[in-house]
Amino acid sequence: MKAAIAALKKKDPVMAGIIARVGPYAMQYRDPTFETLVRSIVYQQLSGKVASVIFKRLHEAAGEERLTPEGIMRMRPEKMRRVGLSAQKTLYIRELAKHSRRGKVIFEDLPGMEDAAVIEHLTRVKGIGVWTAQMFLMFALRRPDVLPVADLGIRMAMKKAYGLDELPKPAEMEKIAASWRPHTTVACWYLWRSLENVAAL
Repeated sequence: MKAAIAALKKKDPVMAGIIARVGPYAMQYRDPTFETLVRSIVYQQLSGKVASVIFKRLHEAAGEERLTPEGIMRMRPEKMRRVGLSAQKTLYIRELAKHSRRGKVIFEDLPGMEDAAVIEHLTRVKGIGVWTAQMFLMFALRRPDVLPVADLGIRMAMKKAYGLDELPKPAEMEKIAASWRPHTTVACWYLWRSLENVAAL
């Protein structure tokens, strides 16, 4: 990790300044499991604080040490709604559970896949888009070179740090990030931290 940070500091003076302000790199990783992906669905478009409460309630309602597809399917949709999940997210989580039980999503296979293949595999499930798959790549599979161009936090941090007039579009983000490769995930973590808004997976 020291080599990655040293490379970022050398290649991008703006990133060097962010790294100096934020301090040591401390990405919090999770296991590449069904539970982690359910958690990321819960966290979609919610503040970390609210999502944390809902996820904890879901966990308690399932009555499992670790969430499983079987545990989710044992719950009625109405029970899942009562913990604070929207109808849409309830549907998405149940779809993921069904795909997992049928062997259409195999978590054990994901670590051996290329990034693009992981995204293709996961986005087959209704409710799992590219952003969610990219968060899984970064925080669960520990992939080092992921740039989530749809992430609002990354876009806001880039706008602020690089003095842009507007939130950057994907092409501009890719241009800024070109010098970060192959350590883009580390740079993204620093951008999130620069806003004091860690990505909540």
